[in-house]
Amino acid sequence: MSHASDLTSAQAGVAARAGQLLVVPLGSTEQHGPHLPLTTDADIATAIAKGLAGVRDDVVIAPVLPFGASAEHAAFPGTLSIGESALEALLVELGRSASATFARVLFVCAHGGNARAVHQAIARLRTEGRDARAWSPRWHGDAHAGRTETSLMLHLARDRVRLHLAAAGNVRPLVELMPLMRRGGVAAVSTNGVIGDPTGASAAEGAALMDEAIATLSNWVSQWRITVATG
Repeated sequence: MSHASDLTSAQAGVAARAGQLLVVPLGSTEQHGPHLPLTTDADIATAIAKGLAGVRDDVVIAPVLPFGASAEHAAFPGTLSIGESALEALLVELGRSASATFARVLFVCAHGGNARAVHQAIARLRTEGRDARAWSPRWHGDAHAGRTETSLMLHLARDRVRLHLAAAGNVRPLVELMPLMRRGGVAAVSTNGVIGDPTGASAAEGAALMDEAIATLSNWVSQWRITVATG
């Protein structure tokens, strides 16, 4: 496993010439209910990137980008959002810079609110001829600070989960809540910032979810490399 933060400039050059893929974890710093840390999304993105490097020998992990587009959580203390426009610009400039060294750059994003900015940034970079892509896990579960994310954090950092404070939030289907959240943010649908129910969360479930995400991403990267190799 190679971390860009540990490499010298010369070592980074060697890794790039060997065809290493630069993986940039992308998360957010935002409220995750009364029981999960603000950096939950960044922690999950970092863990996926590290997991990918653990099963592949062609990956260099960049330092995590811990800020994203989190305006929907603005009503809750601790949320630090840079907004969609700034995030898009950041990713475009970072992608341009990274592409000067690495032929392929992958953003691993674990915050759904970043999706539009990421999509637009990748489209811009690819239009410029850079091989930059993005990947996000697709969890089958509740949307925010519920059983899925609580299980993942119990697996990754149990000592940072205040499980005694965990409580259900709004458990209505996300499709019903989205119009309300677009107008008034998460606070319009959940007083405690949770969308879902953390009841039943476990480290074992989190480990299974993480393993599945890493395997899915590794297969996706393999297909990407095959596509590149075959033109």
